Order: sequence, then structure tokens, then C-alpha cells
Amino acid sequence: MTLRELRYLVALVEHRHFGQAAEACCVTQSTLSLQLRKLEDYLGVTLIDRGGRRPVPTSMGEVIAERAARLLGLADEILLLTRQRRGPLEGAFNIGVIPSLAPYYLPWMLPQLSRQYPRLHLVLVEDTTRRLEEKLDEQQIDAAVVALPAFRRSDVIEQALFDEPFFVAAPAQHEIAAHDRVPIEALVDLKLLLLTDGHCLRGQALEACGQQEAAQDDGCDFRASSLETLRQLVAAGLGCTLLPALAAQRLGDPALAIRPLAQGQSRCIGMVWRSGHPKDGDLRLLGQALSEALPAGVRPVVSRRPALADAA
Repeated sequence: MTLRELRYLVALVEHRHFGQAAEACCVTQSTLSLQLRKLEDYLGVTLIDRGGRRPVPTSMGEVIAERAARLLGLADEILLLTRQRRGPLEGAFNIGVIPSLAPYYLPWMLPQLSRQYPRLHLVLVEDTTRRLEEKLDEQQIDAAVVALPAFRRSDVIEQALFDEPFFVAAPAQHEIAAHDRVPIEALVDLKLLLLTDGHCLRGQALEACGQQEAAQDDGCDFRASSLETLRQLVAAGLGCTLLPALAAQRLGDPALAIRPLAQGQSRCIGMVWRSGHPKDGDLRLLGQALSEALPAGVRPVVSRRPALADAA
């Protein structure tokens, strides 16, 4: 039994509506329903009567929700006491990062933050955008650093951090190597090696070079699960790929020719978190810190994309 499950119960008893309760808790309706089922299984009693048009708490559900509300009030008081004694960006924050960014950005970013906020403790989770969205909904992470726009939802905040240009990686003897900057037209008929489905970089690469998913299905025999695998395949002469700048500048392989795109296509990297998050102020401050100190090879965001929560 967790405080989170009790909070879901209190919200449902208050709203008598799964959708409204889920919105109040900043989670999906399915997440809230699943967690309440788990709470009922743990306690061995039925808390919610789901047989009617609207969910109605059972008599035991009413009693437990009343006590849970008092317990949650005490828990909030404890949290308030600790925050009053804390400075900005102190304590633990669980942050998710996409795999096409984590190994290249984190080694630079973490020492920067450590110097600026020595009492900040980041717990990092590397996973795909889709899985990070699930972890946000389940409150397993506080925020995620992903490519924007990420989830296209009205219940998340998006804060742009930087633009990361794309580079073409080809075998050293490939005709692409003759270009100082590669025009988009030169990519249309390339055999492009991509990450497997589920990685957001796959769709971004296709969009950046003007290719369609169907064309790739006919002409691409490899779908890798990491950028390192793509690098090895390209170095072996099996095709070309598009790499984000931070990954491209780490590859000093003489078997590769790495060239920027002439039109300067890029992806926007940003931080997202649930609207109404109790650490919203700290997360905004963290996003500001990350957008002000940038690694070599990326660009400041010229025109910030509006946050979906603000635009709703």
C-alpha cells in the first residue's frame, strides 16, 4: 500500500469520476484504475462499486478514504517542512533520458550541474520516449529529457533546451564524403540504416532526409537498437545513417565520413514533466540551467515551441 494509491482513492471518492480523478492526479485513467485495483487486492476488500454509470465508493471505501485523506494531509505537512529548509535544486530527482542522447550528453551535463548545484542528486533512467511517458504517468520519474514535441498531450509541460543538428555518416569512400555539407537531395536514394521501431530518432531521421517509412521497409535490411551498432554497420560499408550532433562528434573513426546537412536540419531537445508536479518550480529551474549551459555542437533554441499544457 502506497501514499500514491491512497491519493488516487481520495481523488476518486471526491470526484466520483475516473477521468476527473485521473486528471486531478496528473495520470492517465488506466493508470489510476490499475493502481486502485492493486490497492483493493492488497487490502482484500472492494473499495469502489463499478457496476453503475459512475463509480461509487463502498461503505468500507468511504471509511478508508476518510482516513487516507488525513494521512495524506500529514504527509504533505512533512514534505512542506523539508522544503522550507531546502535550497533550490537539493535532494533527489528521477530523470529519464532517451538512449540516442544519454551516452553523449550526460557525461558533459552531470559535472556541470554538480558544480552549480552540489546538493542535487539525479537518479537517471535511460529508456525510449514511449517507455519514459509510461514512467511519467506512473510517477516513477519526475521528468524526462526527450526530443520535442514528445507526447502531444495537454497534461504535460515541455521546456525546450537546445537544438541538435543532424549529420550524415557514410563509409569513408562513399560519394557523400565529397560534400562539405550534404544537400537533402543527395539523401533521397540512399540506403539509410535506422534505429528500430520505438526509438524516436528513427522518425526524426526519416523526416530530416525526406524519406518515407515505406521506402525504408523496402530498402533497409537493418534496424539497430543503438547508435553504436549503426556506426559499426556504416563503417562496414552496409549503408549510411543520420546521427545527432552530440553522437557524431564523438565518432573519430577513420572508416567513417561524417558531414553536416546543408539545410541544417535538427531536432529540438527538451525536458517534460507532468502538469501540477509538486516540484514544478525546481524542474523549471533545472530546465533553465540546462538550456543556459550547452555542450559544443548544439544550438540555442531560436523560437521556443509552446508548451502543450500552455497551449491547451
